[in-house]
Amino acid sequence: MTAEYTASTIDVLEGLEAVRKRPGMYIGTTGPDGLHHLVWEIVDNSVDEALAGHCNQIEVTVNEDGSVTVKDNGRGIPVDMHPKTGKSALETVMTILHAGGKFGGEGGYKVSGGLHGVGASVVNALSTKLVAEVHRGNKLYRQEYTKGGSQIGPLEVVGATDYSGTTVTFWPDNTIFHDFNEEGERVQIHFDWDKLNNRLRQMAFLNKGLRMIVVDNRVKVGEDPKRAEYHFEGGIASYVEYLNDTKETLHKPPIYMELERDKVVVECALQWTEMYQESIYSFVNNINTIDGGTHLAGMKAALTRVLNDYARKNQFLKENDGNLLGEDVREGLTAIVSVKVPEPQFEGQTKAKLGNREVQGITQQVVTDLLADWLENNPKPAKEIMNKALLAKKGREEAQKARSAVRRQSALENSSLPGKLADCSDKDPAKCEIYLVEGDSAGGSAKKGRNRVFQAILPLRGKILNVERVQPTRIYENAEVQAMIQALGLSVKEEDEESGGGKSTGLLRPNAENLDLGKLRYHKIIIMTDADVDGSHIRTLLLTFFFRYARPLVENGYVYIAQPPLFKVEKGKKERYCYNEHALQTALAEMGEKATIQRFKGLGEMQAEQLWDTTMNPETRTLKKVTVDDASEADHIFDLLMGEAVAPRREFIEKHAHFANLDV
Repeated sequence: MTAEYTASTIDVLEGLEAVRKRPGMYIGTTGPDGLHHLVWEIVDNSVDEALAGHCNQIEVTVNEDGSVTVKDNGRGIPVDMHPKTGKSALETVMTILHAGGKFGGEGGYKVSGGLHGVGASVVNALSTKLVAEVHRGNKLYRQEYTKGGSQIGPLEVVGATDYSGTTVTFWPDNTIFHDFNEEGERVQIHFDWDKLNNRLRQMAFLNKGLRMIVVDNRVKVGEDPKRAEYHFEGGIASYVEYLNDTKETLHKPPIYMELERDKVVVECALQWTEMYQESIYSFVNNINTIDGGTHLAGMKAALTRVLNDYARKNQFLKENDGNLLGEDVREGLTAIVSVKVPEPQFEGQTKAKLGNREVQGITQQVVTDLLADWLENNPKPAKEIMNKALLAKKGREEAQKARSAVRRQSALENSSLPGKLADCSDKDPAKCEIYLVEGDSAGGSAKKGRNRVFQAILPLRGKILNVERVQPTRIYENAEVQAMIQALGLSVKEEDEESGGGKSTGLLRPNAENLDLGKLRYHKIIIMTDADVDGSHIRTLLLTFFFRYARPLVENGYVYIAQPPLFKVEKGKKERYCYNEHALQTALAEMGEKATIQRFKGLGEMQAEQLWDTTMNPETRTLKKVTVDDASEADHIFDLLMGEAVAPRREFIEKHAHFANLDV
């Protein structure tokens, strides 16, 4: 019998109940990213005070009990009665969704990062306790909330103060936030120092003059708290210098431009390096627009046009020479474009791409005018930049010839796929996966053990090219990299260039944004290497290639790392595979004496059935998805570890040596 469907069957979630019922709708996930999102929501409110010119210091403290305190020296959240809600403005902000000073009106925010007004109330809803303290009008106000946003008592004046600002302390609800370990068991998660540190440093870069302090009091007895303080008067120019601190640059300092037009503030910082990678990051109201948008398009168009005009005017390009393309002028460039827009329009829920058409023209005009002036006034570094672009143009043309040769060879062999690829029979990319396997021995076991319907195997011989250190042309000359490009179906859309420089070449280039994901042959690309030093190095080289030449694969969640077992423990008819030392000790304790241990030094030592059961069977395997939380920080680390500079790499290794997993 079908249940009756009437008005009484419709749930009405009051107030913050909806947030607790469906937290993912508001913070994306209840895993580690969601937990940290609580901090960003409160910090963003304080940064909005800084954007409005009322705050110059924000301090974030992780307390001993795992709670977090965010303190700013802004105006303090208003505490007078709100005319519509009948509650104080503080309580309104803390308990009602879409309430805040970000929707216009005098005294609110002309520019804001958090546009939906859900920040503080969502944090309150997802906390077991929250305490808000407001220093305003020489009085200290305090209000406490518990159990997902229920207030405890009225707003009270608890003292006098000569300070101004807001302090919020919250205790995340551990029944909501969790993660899973390698055994699939639910585990509690905690705030991560590196995540907090990196994000707050970025906020300090994006808001010149703003001091960001981060403190972690979760230390052992006798140890000092962790503490970092960031303050950059150079703003995004300092950010570019930070990203380039291990690279040889063509000019110092970075080119910095700032101008306001039609209430839109455009900031841009540029610095060319000796490297081949292009590293460009864009922001709108401090939000990282990872998919770019109109502001980024405007900056790129200006770069291509201005450098072509300069090249023609100063005879770097002769009359019969073809134009420089955008990819030529951006080779080796590190750039930040940051705009402040009163009414930003984003494409999609994630705020990943700016849609305001007017911002493109404003950004393009600002960068065109100011960059043209800089080139005219700085002829020596301008010549270095032009020579870099001309070399990139020559390399691009050589790469086109190399790619054409590869295509001709493929046509002669009557196949565009590498011969060593053991392909799967299913042709639906969404159902197919490919294992990139280290060596022929492991490749043989994987081919025998796989499910031929949806699993493909590509054995790679030795260590692939370190793409961080070579010209893009070299990737079309390297057999292993070329086999991978062909097998995966990596290709680039040939789109119109930004400013009349012709069509893009369709070549795979560093940081290619226009990778044609529609041509991708597999939606799971799984790196499977031995659990030793060489295997780790091969995995790192592959990840470097994906990050530099095919980053959309990572950003769209197509790249994974297989987790083969390290040990097999047997006793009688019982056997268990262990993926780390902790699991091994647990297994030995449970099985007792006379249990035997088999240590797998390489994938080739495993029988095909073992490899399937432990590492390839979707029902029993563990895969780690590769993600990029902070692309600019990842960029910095890849350059540090895989680039030319030795001294910074040695310093990094010495600092982090205690995290090493040695295979001896």
